[in-house]
Formats: sequence, structure tokens, C-alpha cells
Amino acid sequence: MSPRRNRPKGGPRGTVSSGRSAEDERSGRYGGWQTTESWRGEEFSVRHVAGASAAGKTYRCPGCDQLIPSAVPHVVAWPEHAGVDDRRHWHKACWNARDRRTPGVRRSRNAPRF
Repeated sequence: MSPRRNRPKGGPRGTVSSGRSAEDERSGRYGGWQTTESWRGEEFSVRHVAGASAAGKTYRCPGCDQLIPSAVPHVVAWPEHAGVDDRRHWHKACWNARDRRTPGVRRSRNAPRF
């Protein structure tokens, strides 16, 4: 008797569906997953981006106002009702601590800190 095959074999006679939806395929394209979270009374779409798929660009985190270098895992969040222009790239730790942070005061480099 031959061993049992647990997964169906896809071949030239036909393709076997992987069981993943189109939504899973879109979120998998960026090497992460996408969820919906509530923050400040709004629903936010949150996509977790893997470091390997974040190569090539740097982003500025709105939580700490520091750069997110390329190839670093991070989070992309935007309001559900908003468009592509409202997406923001956050460090994972900054996104998790967003309720404990106060809005930062933006100063120039030479401004006094008191």
C-alpha cells in the first residue's frame, strides 16, 4: 500500500485552488497580512509589511518622526474611508504605542528645547 497524500497534487491536467481569497493574495503581495483596527473612533486598515518587501524606499514614521530605513519590517495604516494618499508608514512599536504618545511638537534643528 502506498502512503497517503495529504495535499492534492496540481498538475497540467488542471489547477487546484489554494483556498486563499483575492484579499489574501493582495495582502500577501507585500509579505505581510492586513487587519482592521479601531483608533480614535475610526476604523483603520493596517497592513504589516515584511522587511524583504520594504526594500528601496525610506519613510518617516508619524509616531516618532524618525526615518524607517528600507528593508525594515513596519506597519502601513490608513483610515478605511480614505484613499491612497492617507497611508502612513509606522514603526511597529510606534503603532502599538500610538495611544500613549502625545502629538509631537515639530521644531527645526536649531530651535531651542526648553
